[in-house]
Amino acid sequence: MLDFNSTTTFSERFEALVDAGLQAREQQQARRQYLGASRLGVSCERQLQYEYAQAPVDPDKGFSGRILRIFERGHRIEDAMVGWLRAAGFILKTEGKDGQQFGFSVADGKLQGHCDGVFVGGPEGFAYPALWECKALGSKSWNDLAKKGLAVSKPIYHAQVVTYQAYLGLHEHPAIFTAVNADSMEIYTELVPFDAALAQKMSDRAVRVIQATEAGELLPRAFAEASHFECRFCSYAERCWGGAQ
Repeated sequence: MLDFNSTTTFSERFEALVDAGLQAREQQQARRQYLGASRLGVSCERQLQYEYAQAPVDPDKGFSGRILRIFERGHRIEDAMVGWLRAAGFILKTEGKDGQQFGFSVADGKLQGHCDGVFVGGPEGFAYPALWECKALGSKSWNDLAKKGLAVSKPIYHAQVVTYQAYLGLHEHPAIFTAVNADSMEIYTELVPFDAALAQKMSDRAVRVIQATEAGELLPRAFAEASHFECRFCSYAERCWGGAQ
C-alpha cells in the first residue's frame, strides 16, 4: 500500500504512483523458463541456480520503479543505436525471417540466449558477419569500461558475447560491442575476438547449473562470508545464508 503521509511532497507521491504501476506491470510479465546465457558470467553458480529455478527473491530485493525505468531507458537507447548504425551504412539484422530476435536454444530449451543483432555488411574495415551487442551505461560504469576494456571492466558482458559467438556460429570474426553513455550519449566501441576457452567454460557452467538444479543439489557459494559485497547485494542472500533453500 502506498504511504501518502503528510511529510511526502507532491512529486514524491506522484513518483510513487508511477513506481507502483511499473512494479505491477513487471509482476504480470511471464518469467522465463530457462537459464539465460547472458547471466552465465556472474560470479556465483548458486545464484544462477536460484535464477534458473525461479526461486523468489528476498523481501525488498525486487526491482524498484527507478531501476525499472533505468532498464527501459537502456532498451530505448539500444533501439536508437540500431537506427544510428544503419544511418552510418551498416547492414544490421536484428530479427530472423520469423520476425523474432536472433537467438539460440539448446539442451531442450533449458539454455537460451538472444543477441542484439548481427552485422552482415557495411563500411570497409570491418569483418562480416559479426555479432553485435549493445549496452547503455551510466557515466561511472561507462568510464570504467572505456578505461579498462570489456574483459576486465565487464566480465559478465564479455562472457555473454563469447557465449553468443559460440552458439550462434559467429566466432570467425570479432564481435562488435558498443556501449552508450546514458548521461553524455558518448559511444564506446570494442572489437571482441572469440575466446574459445571462456566459451567452453561458460557452456560447462550451464550444464553444471542445470544438472545440479534438476537433481536437487545445491552448488557451492562463490564466497566464504555473507559480508562479501557481492553477497550483500545478491537478491538471494537471505535465502542462501539464512538456511532457506
